[in-house]
Amino acid sequence: MAKVAIRGVTKRFGATTVIHGVDVDIADGEFAVLVGPSGCGKTTLLRMIAGLEEISGGEIAIGDRVVNRVAPKERDIAMVFQNYALYPHMTVRDNMSFALRLAGADRATIDARVGRAAEILGLGKLLDRYPRQLSGGQRQRVAMGRAIVRDPQVFLFDEPLSNLDAKLRVQMRTEIKELHQRLKTTSIYVTHDQIEAMTMADKIVVMRDGIVEQTGGPLELYDRPVNTFVAGFIGSPAMNMLPGKVQRNGGSASVAFADGGRVPLAGDVPAADGQPVLYGIRPEHCSIGSGEGLAAEVIVVEPTGADTQIYCRCNGQDVTATIRDRTNVRPGDRIVLVPDRARAHVFDAASGKRLAA
Repeated sequence: MAKVAIRGVTKRFGATTVIHGVDVDIADGEFAVLVGPSGCGKTTLLRMIAGLEEISGGEIAIGDRVVNRVAPKERDIAMVFQNYALYPHMTVRDNMSFALRLAGADRATIDARVGRAAEILGLGKLLDRYPRQLSGGQRQRVAMGRAIVRDPQVFLFDEPLSNLDAKLRVQMRTEIKELHQRLKTTSIYVTHDQIEAMTMADKIVVMRDGIVEQTGGPLELYDRPVNTFVAGFIGSPAMNMLPGKVQRNGGSASVAFADGGRVPLAGDVPAADGQPVLYGIRPEHCSIGSGEGLAAEVIVVEPTGADTQIYCRCNGQDVTATIRDRTNVRPGDRIVLVPDRARAHVFDAASGKRLAA
């Protein structure tokens, strides 16, 4: 196992810079997830850690060794790809043992490592099958098994679950997390799915356009997003954002909306009277009530069993509320959504930076 340090890393393709001075520290044994929309640079960064892409600037260290000019095979990493990358003419056993055979390992070592990985991943009865005889989930287990037998310092995962169906993705998510808890190997995982990031990570690195927007634990990013991008990206359904202006009356403050609605703010908000802001409230932090709140028209109601998603229109904006209790509201109803003031967020409208939460 080893820590990974990414210091001021940049990547250019010709005149185009796609990674802009990224700094990330991943502790020994940590499970870090790089997350962001397509094209944000997360896979490029992972490939630079693996040595599959050259670094244009900065440095990457694995353990105490800077690996900028170290060949991929000498970095002591193992990578699990999105498309499994299994040899179709080899059995599961041969696929898993291939790297060890190339390295000249003896038969006893190979059999012991393959047997251990097969036991961990439940592949014992599949060792003599070929990839074409396996399901998608089984192929992904083989790809992980091939990485495990190498006993690397760092595991790299490049969107390994994106080719699986929804139910299998949930199952494999749990298996990968359990695998990490058992092996305690430093792991770096790339995904565009924020649910995967929230449920699997010790540390999340949120990226956009080649820069790191925020780094922290899942609940830290959920509770205290630094800007509107992180607030909208982390959490499902996404945080509601309503434009308004701060109004101060003595020692109290509120946000006033264009339709005449108003919601009070809890605590001291570092915003001037009349300052344009975005009022952020997560769907699960809204309730249906009366009096002071957000006047809304119900557009769609989606009961899911455990809760009900209510899609509304409020102040010209689409707003979602997640109601834990059963409700009788119907499309077309006029309701008042009451935000949990203690959990509301206020962002500067111009910069998108968080002012209070």
